[in-house]
Amino acid sequence: MIICQNCLHREMLGAMFCSECGAQLIIAAGVTTHAIRATSPLRFNETSIKGPPLPVAFPVPDALISLNILSTGDVLPLAGQEEITFGRVSDGQPVAPDLDLTPYKAYEAGVSRLHASIRIIENQVLITDLGSANGTRVNGVQITPHIPYPVKHGDILTLGKFKIQILLRDH
Repeated sequence: MIICQNCLHREMLGAMFCSECGAQLIIAAGVTTHAIRATSPLRFNETSIKGPPLPVAFPVPDALISLNILSTGDVLPLAGQEEITFGRVSDGQPVAPDLDLTPYKAYEAGVSRLHASIRIIENQVLITDLGSANGTRVNGVQITPHIPYPVKHGDILTLGKFKIQILLRDH
């Protein structure tokens, strides 16, 4: 067993991040890791497109940021915009997020309709909680709504209880 130094939650040997708070766990030498399978690229406001795993980590060449959905291992490339909102779509909702997390059971995990946004400003990636009901954490630390917070390659975002890992190309 591995004990999280942040929240003292017990994890199985080999876990890299705490499933309770998202903090990175201290890993002993010799623990193996597994490849993250990539899925077909998602376009904004579409549902997940399942297909055979792609041989490269970044299937969309112009995607500087990808999101690894920790519950499924799906990798969602984010390309084409400097700011991307994510959340879940709901019937009758007048404004929709750029990236809909509904297919990943986002409602059950406490993701708001417009939960957070990611922006790229001068080679820095920033996450902003958009006033969500259940909050946003970066590596287990709650961030203040409406204030941009820098993230780096490998950081774990927790939207409510929904966990996403940030993957940056050219980190």
